[in-house]
Amino acid sequence: MKLIRSSLLSSLMACILAMSVSTLNAAELRYVSGAVGNAIEVFQALVKPWEEATGHSVTLVPMPASTTDQFGQYRLWLAAGNADIDVYQTDVIWAPQLAEQFIDLKESAADLIPLHFPSIIESQTVEDKLVALPIFTDAPALYYRKDLLEKHNQPVPSTWEQLTEVARAVQDAERAEGNEDIWGFVWQGNAYEGLTCDALEWIKSFGGGQIVEPDGTISVNNPQAIAALDLAATWPGTISPPGVLAYQEEESRGVWQTGNAVFMRNWPYAYSLGNSDDSAVKGLFDVTTLPTGGGHDTSAATLGGWNVAVSKYSKNQEAAIDLARYLAGPEAQKLRTLMASNLPTIISLYDDADIAANQPIIPRWKDVFLQAVPRPSAPTKVKYNEVSAKFWSAVHNTLSGDGSAADNLELLELELQDLKGSGW
Repeated sequence: MKLIRSSLLSSLMACILAMSVSTLNAAELRYVSGAVGNAIEVFQALVKPWEEATGHSVTLVPMPASTTDQFGQYRLWLAAGNADIDVYQTDVIWAPQLAEQFIDLKESAADLIPLHFPSIIESQTVEDKLVALPIFTDAPALYYRKDLLEKHNQPVPSTWEQLTEVARAVQDAERAEGNEDIWGFVWQGNAYEGLTCDALEWIKSFGGGQIVEPDGTISVNNPQAIAALDLAATWPGTISPPGVLAYQEEESRGVWQTGNAVFMRNWPYAYSLGNSDDSAVKGLFDVTTLPTGGGHDTSAATLGGWNVAVSKYSKNQEAAIDLARYLAGPEAQKLRTLMASNLPTIISLYDDADIAANQPIIPRWKDVFLQAVPRPSAPTKVKYNEVSAKFWSAVHNTLSGDGSAADNLELLELELQDLKGSGW
């Protein structure tokens, strides 16, 4: 691995030296990003050769792990015309809401655009403006303890109903043997954007639609969606810790990586961390696509991913654009994939021999990515955050026992109709 990284860094240096950035007027850039897992360490390793080659410097401004909190802070800074932040790391769903605050990268990145998945470039394009460049994509999977399933002669579940049964069976068997801290299934139950992702997967896989359909139809109040939430509401306190209703990604990973869960729903970043030397589950787990539900045969994985956008208020736009191009390019994406098991957005990297040898999960994640379902940010546009907040609140209420799924989704439908009436 060290040899590969060294070779990659040499390649990165050669690539960057060929860039046209002048080092006569070195810029001091500020880059803002969330801090999940080893994100800060990875970023510092990625950006160092760019700094050395260009003479520019980059200060990372870390944000809370919650994307909801990040977005709120971003909007405050941008609304104030803050020139202190040059480059923003943005969620895949934010482009329609922040498009006016970022510069158009379509012309400056014309050579990079064809390298990426077209659907991801499309997700970052608003009214023919390329708002941000993709640096990695995301689609969650089901992590499972293969050792425990083999030990208790249980299958890898293919449906949510089967997961519920298998998780309970293994949990009960382990606890009977004295493993009192084990839980069957950990996920993201806090009232935030992560719960929108989890619940969208349950509902979509049950045949209950996508909350709001691409044509703007509000579809969330239907029998399949109700059935999905009814099942999920049985998990807290049975196969999931009661505290799961406050979990985000890192809390889920914490329980999983200490060996105290049979199943986990999480993003790709948790794979390499789960196989780190200090992980209690190193070499004991595998991943598969998320289950189907309600008699349907289609899995659903929420499309995630992160991008880089250049603030129109930046006083160092030329250097900021160059940094964005570098981070979105094949060399930096390859190194990020090797270091953090992030999914590249550059199609050719799924066939890269080094990645296949050192991160064999990445080519396999292509199957997960093919099941990806977008959140309804495109049809709801600037109102997406309100739509999502109302959705996750209705789901959280249901999971907490505050009203039935049927009642909460009926109320949600009325609230979304009011939002739509005021203009999406």
